[in-house]
Amino acid sequence: MSTSPAAKKQKMTKTLATHNGTFHCDEALAIYLLRQTEEFKDSQLVRSRDPAKLEPADIVVDVGGVYDPATHRYDHHQRGFTEVFGHGGYDKIKLSSAGLVYKHFGKHIIATTLGLAESDPKVETLWLHLYGEFIESIDAIDNGVNITSGELAYNQRTDLSSRVRRLNPRWNEPTSDEIYDEKFEAASKITGEEFASQLDYFANAWLPARDIVVAALEDRFNVDKSGQVVVFKQSAPWKDHLFNIEPTLNPSSKILYVLYPESPDKADSKWRIQCVPESSDSFINRKSLPEAWRGVRDADLSKVSGIPGGVFCHASGFIGGNETYEGALAMARAALAE
Repeated sequence: MSTSPAAKKQKMTKTLATHNGTFHCDEALAIYLLRQTEEFKDSQLVRSRDPAKLEPADIVVDVGGVYDPATHRYDHHQRGFTEVFGHGGYDKIKLSSAGLVYKHFGKHIIATTLGLAESDPKVETLWLHLYGEFIESIDAIDNGVNITSGELAYNQRTDLSSRVRRLNPRWNEPTSDEIYDEKFEAASKITGEEFASQLDYFANAWLPARDIVVAALEDRFNVDKSGQVVVFKQSAPWKDHLFNIEPTLNPSSKILYVLYPESPDKADSKWRIQCVPESSDSFINRKSLPEAWRGVRDADLSKVSGIPGGVFCHASGFIGGNETYEGALAMARAALAE
């Protein structure tokens, strides 16, 4: 007796499984990620805590009490679970189901999305960076890791995990499995949009900027003998790359200021001087612009600095401007001498 085409298709369709009821960001993202893989892109989804429904699933995330990549079981709630990302220095935060799926499928997803081979060095770079910039925080929040050991300076309620949590049915709304499932799909879609947006930015804006930063660092001693001023021929996202590359420089030196044009398409563009912060996400500068310049503009800035062409200096001293490259460089050299 032959099997009908419909029956064959049903048999070949793979099944993703996660728990039902209240959902969180980690499994919503994990399901989205799995749907981006070649193996599971057309899978059906089962949401249940019933072992009899979970057992036949091809892959189970965030439920079941088992972490075993060989059998595609990716839960993190069980006693004794200690798995971390373990690459690129990310070894402090235990993984959630999002981190587990990303660890094992992330390179494939990135390569497939960008049309690259998984062995392409760009895939490795993006895989590591996207974990640190995006996935790690989801792992930390789901595992109850505070963002700081001290008192929070302000509340953060706009993160992706908070947005997903608010998609759950409210306490005074009717609920059913169907309602939860419908809202889960909306949550998975939102996490996917954020993942896709981040990957697009890092692949097509952040990563190409690395070449610009490398060239500027190699030329730094031709800019100023101190080696502490770098010039970018155009504005580009430079902080992450600078902090990544700087420790490898020979001779090593702490870069204090970066110069770049406001409008790279114009030959007469004004120029900016920006202070390098202590870290890529810090608001504290390694060396701020002189206090006497701060909050001063135009002719008054030229007068107080002794440098023609002054445009402005931010009140906090982290950035300033001049009419010309030569003026911006003079500002950097004067700031170095302070």
